[in-house]
Amino acid sequence: MFQTAMDVLAKPWNGLVIATLEEGPLRFSEIGDRLKAIGDRMLSLRLKELEALGLVSRTVIPGPPLRVEYELSEAGRGFRTVAEAIGEWGAKLRGATPGVCPEAAAEAERLHAEAKVS
Repeated sequence: MFQTAMDVLAKPWNGLVIATLEEGPLRFSEIGDRLKAIGDRMLSLRLKELEALGLVSRTVIPGPPLRVEYELSEAGRGFRTVAEAIGEWGAKLRGATPGVCPEAAAEAERLHAEAKVS
């Protein structure tokens, strides 16, 4: 079970895509606006993979114009506790590990904050 979760988190962008969808249902363009550094092709690939894993659901809303929304499934919403635990662990590591580069840590925090705020 641990390895299954790590396989999901090990893929680039998965964690940030899931965290972004914690805000509620979003259209593809809205997710892309919040995660500016990810390209459309990669975002599309990650959403398809997360949907296949049962973490994200895709809903087509009919009518002109046709809209598609993505949202977390029940399994996907379970990521919140994982993200909080990883964040706490990261804070401990940064505080306890003298080898952590402050510039790299600051850049990672900036990107994470940008992804949440956008």
